[in-house]
Amino acid sequence: MILDDVFEQKNEIAKAVENELEKAMSAYGYEIVQTLIVDIEPDVNVKRAMNEINAAARMRLAATEKAEAEKILQIKRAEGDAESKYLAGLGIARQRQAIVDGLRDSVLAFSENVPGTSSKDVMDMVLVTQYFDTMKDIGASSKSSAVFIPHGPGAVKDIAAQIRDGQLQGRMV
Repeated sequence: MILDDVFEQKNEIAKAVENELEKAMSAYGYEIVQTLIVDIEPDVNVKRAMNEINAAARMRLAATEKAEAEKILQIKRAEGDAESKYLAGLGIARQRQAIVDGLRDSVLAFSENVPGTSSKDVMDMVLVTQYFDTMKDIGASSKSSAVFIPHGPGAVKDIAAQIRDGQLQGRMV
């Protein structure tokens, strides 16, 4: 019998021992009422091998559970990262929409309040304003080093033309 089966079938073994003892002892006038198997004691080496098998099985199970937990953590991190990027994209889209709405309202208000100006004139003024704001930000930044940008009325007009050309080329692509 396999040792694992011995531990599982202790009651059947006790019954078999009882039957055999009953046959042998009835000739002498003894009656066997019940036999009990209290403890099964395998060889020390067999015990050690069984303990090692059980320990290895538990280690395998623990490693599987740990890997599953790590997998779940990575999935949740990825889902959180994706949600964060999605929300950041929504925020950027709303910010850009607000800028476009503000520019449109400014162009319309300026065109209505200053007779003889076209939306092109207003956009040129906005570009120049943004140019000066950028120059101010570059100069105020403690991390910036020297930046040489052509400066003067002709240079500003040239920069405005370059920005417009870049936007037109971007629309064509």
